[in-house]
Amino acid sequence: MTGPGRRNGNEPPIGRRMAELRARRGMSQQVFADRIRKSKSWVDKVERGVRTLDRLSVIETVAAALSVAPDVLLVGKAPRESVTDTGGDVERLRAALARYDIPAGGKPAPSLAQLDGQAGYAWAAYRNGHHPQVLRLLPDLLGQSRLLCHTQTGNARAAELLVRVYRLAAQVLVKLGEADLAWLAADRAMAAAAGDPWRAGLAAISLTQALRALRRGRLAMAAAVNAVHQLELGPPDVLRTRGPALTGTLLIEAALAAAVSGDTDATDELTERAARLADGDHRHDHDGTGFGTTPVDLARALIAMWFGDHHLAVATHRRATSGNAWPLLPAEHRAAQLIDITHAHLDLGDARAAGRALVAADRVAPTETRIRPAARAALTAVLRAGPTAADVARLAATIGLTRH
Repeated sequence: MTGPGRRNGNEPPIGRRMAELRARRGMSQQVFADRIRKSKSWVDKVERGVRTLDRLSVIETVAAALSVAPDVLLVGKAPRESVTDTGGDVERLRAALARYDIPAGGKPAPSLAQLDGQAGYAWAAYRNGHHPQVLRLLPDLLGQSRLLCHTQTGNARAAELLVRVYRLAAQVLVKLGEADLAWLAADRAMAAAAGDPWRAGLAAISLTQALRALRRGRLAMAAAVNAVHQLELGPPDVLRTRGPALTGTLLIEAALAAAVSGDTDATDELTERAARLADGDHRHDHDGTGFGTTPVDLARALIAMWFGDHHLAVATHRRATSGNAWPLLPAEHRAAQLIDITHAHLDLGDARAAGRALVAADRVAPTETRIRPAARAALTAVLRAGPTAADVARLAATIGLTRH
């Protein structure tokens, strides 16, 4: 049996594939080694085939740094993943968020450029759905970013870095059903934004998501709408060059929050504002803020589902996911949408379609289906609905769910 780090037939060795992907992204061996916290010698040996890359955790780290799914490295031969217990990592992140002191100095702190690169790497891992990996990175990244921001008071880039890290913590925690803790992280992001409209707008995305997870729809809507207002009052050059994607994303979040609170008028108004701002292109910044007609339509599908129009929800979802922009969205976003739309299928009595959506989500970003409480609940509902397809049964067995 061929191991994951070895050649199988005519497929290139994983080390060579890693080298090709690294070169395509313009990274030297040293830069890549820094991103995955390995030595340049280690990278060189793997790429030359001297050292075997056969641990799944390391493969995931390498893949996230290259912004690809692990199976791209493995050329379709990915080892079976087990369900990950994130409880310990969540507690470590909770402890990091509970600290109000400035971490004591020990070894030399990373530079702003190094921490910015680590934050970018962590965000790439998040967009690819590697949430356990992000959880492991966040406690140290939070402490080091706080220390840097403290020692470089007034440095706008240091403040933006801290906002990015707190935002990431909030969004991962929302995924894991830790809404209260996510709200704390998002609130810290707002505080770190220090009144800057751009940074505050980014932080407000995570704040809105955390409040929505807490079923505080009106508060969530107010936070997003206020952030849009502050952006519109900000410097015109920022609004013109970077503002549309952020403003549009905030409008989508505000519309979703309005739907959670049952405010149909506000939902319609905010959705239409977002739709007018969208120009058909998928755009994203370095923190994964995606905006365009497809994200607007995906939001419309969820809104229709929440308001009970499940036929419209499914039709809108199918239209949005059949376009060319759908594959360009982050794996995390696509998998989350597929998980969410299962509720519409189930309410229409179509458990098979719900099961297909969950299996599709698992193919896109396995962690979304295997550790998120929302996905487990949806899969449990599919199992209880009656006979299930073989691929759904396999997914349930992998996660450890049974019909009863």
